[in-house]
Amino acid sequence: MDTLTTESPNHRTDPVQARRPPRRWYRDPLGCLHLTIATVLAERGVEPLDPLGAGWGFQHLPGHVRGEEFYYPHAGDDLGPALAPHHPLRAVWSATPEGEDPLRTFSDTIAAGGLVIAAVDKYHLPFRPAYHDVHAAHLVVVYGVDRTRGLVWVSDSQPPGFSGAMRVEDFLAAHASANPADEQDAFFSDSTIARRYLAVELAEPFHELDENGLAAALRANVAGFLAAGDEQNWTGMAGLRRYVDSLVAAASEGRQAPLRQAYTFGWSMQASAYLHSELLRLRGVQWQRPALREAARDVLAVATAWTPVRVTAAHGWPDPPAAEAALSQHCTRLVGRYEEALAAVAALGGPHDFKEVPR
Repeated sequence: MDTLTTESPNHRTDPVQARRPPRRWYRDPLGCLHLTIATVLAERGVEPLDPLGAGWGFQHLPGHVRGEEFYYPHAGDDLGPALAPHHPLRAVWSATPEGEDPLRTFSDTIAAGGLVIAAVDKYHLPFRPAYHDVHAAHLVVVYGVDRTRGLVWVSDSQPPGFSGAMRVEDFLAAHASANPADEQDAFFSDSTIARRYLAVELAEPFHELDENGLAAALRANVAGFLAAGDEQNWTGMAGLRRYVDSLVAAASEGRQAPLRQAYTFGWSMQASAYLHSELLRLRGVQWQRPALREAARDVLAVATAWTPVRVTAAHGWPDPPAAEAALSQHCTRLVGRYEEALAAVAALGGPHDFKEVPR
């Protein structure tokens, strides 16, 4: 573990802290990636559902699924285009190199009025139920550093929820953890934390979605579902069908890894569908547009349909052939839910179509 002192070069020694703890932003179907980014956006006065919920699609990168709660399929270090394709969001992964001060970036960012999202291992977080029990990759928002007192302030929206100070040594242990394989968490352990952190930026000024902007986003989403991917990037409805076929085939052939990965990967797609449904529902209520609310219900059914796929794969990976029949049934239902939701969204067309229920 790193040993930091106030005499260490090239870092500020004065305490830095946000004016107030960030307002924890929580929605039940979401993991720590969306929750921490939403917390940062909300602190900047941005409704998180606008950038995080406007985009909706399907993307799978075979062979690239990581065992982390915050995994999301994307190319490169910038998550922004994958999470918010219709907004100028940047969410860039970086890591503090060995031998350098891992708190320097956090202190400097907070002093400038920002927040940083840090990767951590729950095993070393005293406020998590997993403390000194289970290794698992996780994200928290860092909003204060006081080297003199040896404290770091973090915010965690996931239940039981926490905002407050923890010891620097505990934070550094969590932030630099090897996150070793842990049989109690087969999905989010065995993936090193390596002092990674996520810097979130949103171009200013940010404009809330109006009806024309939402209509344009919906048309782009539908086009994405209809476009063909390739061997390295399974996208749209064709990619979805290819993915579920490969998952069922893996169960039939007794291959465990794809079933283990389905729990993590499926959460990313479930979160995307949920956020999109919630945005459509909220705008439908605000604008008194019943067609948006109806489409929201269909997209929410997609998010719900991911649960039995993920849970069946999670329980079935030790004996894949035994899970094949149930997994096949749930995957068939999932594809059907996508087809229904895509038809409902495609029928919206433009703002003038939001007013009538497309049934």
